[in-house]
Amino acid sequence: MEKSSTQENETHNGGVHSQAKASTDGSICGYESLHQLLRENLKPNLFQEVNRLLLGLNCGRGLETVVLPESAKSLSSQHNFDIQAFNFRADKELLRTPRIVRVGLIQNSIALQTTVPFLDQKRAIFEKLKPIIDAAGASGVNVLCLQEAWMMPFAFCTREKRWCEFAEPVQGESTQFLQDLAQKYNMVIVSPILERDINHGETIWNTAVIIGNHGNIIGKHRKNHIPRVGDFNESTYYMEGNTRHPVFETAYGKIAVNICYGRHHPLNWLAFGLNGAEIVFNPSATVGELSEPMWPIEARNAAIANSYFVGSINRVGTETFPNPFTSGDGKPQHADFGHFYGSSHFSAPDASCTPSLSRNRDGLLISDMDLNLCRQLKDKWGFRMTARYELYADMLAQYLKPDFEPQIISDPLLHKKSS
Repeated sequence: MEKSSTQENETHNGGVHSQAKASTDGSICGYESLHQLLRENLKPNLFQEVNRLLLGLNCGRGLETVVLPESAKSLSSQHNFDIQAFNFRADKELLRTPRIVRVGLIQNSIALQTTVPFLDQKRAIFEKLKPIIDAAGASGVNVLCLQEAWMMPFAFCTREKRWCEFAEPVQGESTQFLQDLAQKYNMVIVSPILERDINHGETIWNTAVIIGNHGNIIGKHRKNHIPRVGDFNESTYYMEGNTRHPVFETAYGKIAVNICYGRHHPLNWLAFGLNGAEIVFNPSATVGELSEPMWPIEARNAAIANSYFVGSINRVGTETFPNPFTSGDGKPQHADFGHFYGSSHFSAPDASCTPSLSRNRDGLLISDMDLNLCRQLKDKWGFRMTARYELYADMLAQYLKPDFEPQIISDPLLHKKSS
């Protein structure tokens, strides 16, 4: 049946309205996530099949949801943040007991406008995160990771050095704030901050601080790969990190942190796996126009290829700065990065993953994960055994030489002159 011109206009206007809404509030045509859009518009049997294809199966079944305590749900309602919880299973083993750990991810927008005094901005973010962390603690989360540079607006697009004032030592105010909560809830907390290295000329780094469940500082990792693309002019503030690929052995498992842009580098993921990581966090700050099609793919692929769990975190909202800036791409000057689309999620080594958190609201994503699944998938696929590392070690060694020549075999007829 063909649509009348009136129906076509209504459909067109509705589509324009939905697109306008999405551009202003960060939703997908009025829905908080792709998962919600599909669930509310597909028949249950169709949604189940689409869900299977998009999210995969964990040990042959769809992911189960986890019932959270009323106190956590109450905090979610009171402070208007998304909260979801799921369970990754592993097969039952005869010689090992399950190694179940409860892991949480927090995504959030900034709390005040970027024109407000810096100290007020930072303290407001602390105040905003406190009830979300309390909800994680009430839910029994063992390991919690926050988003990249959580204690400030992501001002690295501006190239203005005044934002360096947000940088703080590893033992600074943000760490102290989280140390008390880590000890209170017996929780390991991964805290990505803008670090000021007092002992080395006050050099600034993009750093993740690992806080132990007793409130102690276990260690730190500095961002390995720095973007120079679009508005992401981060090398104006800090350069590539010098901590290599550390894995931190905590009370709840071996964890690592692949900060933001590092997710685009497969060898970065590989190195954390070679060092024995069971969970790798990817705290990020990324916008829709630049990276959203890549977002559900890269971390999931890393979890599969390296047989570990991945927690992907992205901030939320549009952050507008006082002075417009350009990015050397010929586009007009603008005062914001674009929309940080949230959509934090977990990926498992068996190719299953959780639905994403909201694209436009603060959120807490919780997952139980049986770490036995990591070794079970190593045994199943044999990626380590079949990886041929020596082959690629030799290739990379050759590539690093100034006289490297690519291994290209040309068709001998390709450049032959026609008679």
